[in-house]
Amino acid sequence: MRTTTKRPAEEESNLSGFQLFKKLTEDEFNRLNYEKSCSLYKKGTIVYREGSRLTGFYCVTKGIVKIFKTGIDGKEQIIRFAKRGDIIAYRSLLSQELACTTAKIIDDAVLCHIPYQTLLYLIQNNWQFSHHMLQIVCRELREANDYITDIAQKTVRERLAEVLLLLKENFELDNQNTLQISLTREELANMVGTATESVIRLLSEFKQDKLIELQGRKIKFLNISGLRKVASI
Repeated sequence: MRTTTKRPAEEESNLSGFQLFKKLTEDEFNRLNYEKSCSLYKKGTIVYREGSRLTGFYCVTKGIVKIFKTGIDGKEQIIRFAKRGDIIAYRSLLSQELACTTAKIIDDAVLCHIPYQTLLYLIQNNWQFSHHMLQIVCRELREANDYITDIAQKTVRERLAEVLLLLKENFELDNQNTLQISLTREELANMVGTATESVIRLLSEFKQDKLIELQGRKIKFLNISGLRKVASI
């Protein structure tokens, strides 16, 4: 479902900053821009659902998108958060499978939809683009392998510390050392793979240990090296 109250501004639909498209020829990039369709998505909008058939992949040019799977009990398992410069929905498209995740907007966003035929054309005609796509898929596989290892070998306390450090790496901190993404305790729990109550308790412990400071949903980092030690990194 799309929310398109107005067209995105030209600068919000610009794909020139995407690393994936850096090696395209001028003609290929012009074709990409001609065939893309960019839309505004409001917070809470579902871009696509698990099990749906995709017609293309999406480039995030603004905002934040939550990518998650739904368990048999209806509980979310958050796979990752996509931000400006990221692409989503490409793996299922490449494998010609139904969408294996759901994408939900958590911060007003602009997404540019790239049709499957455009992707196929670029893969077949530009080996550097194909190589970059392969690198992205391999990185996603490595991250999935790392997560499986963490679930099997690390405690919930270690995993939460690691998730906080991962969020810091992906979204950075402001000049007050506060994380630049606001998540609910439930969302954090869904990333860690544990109960919300456990995350609330552990965040309180991290605060008592002066590793972080809590300001509602905002998390301020006080001792990054201490968090790395807790995460066994």
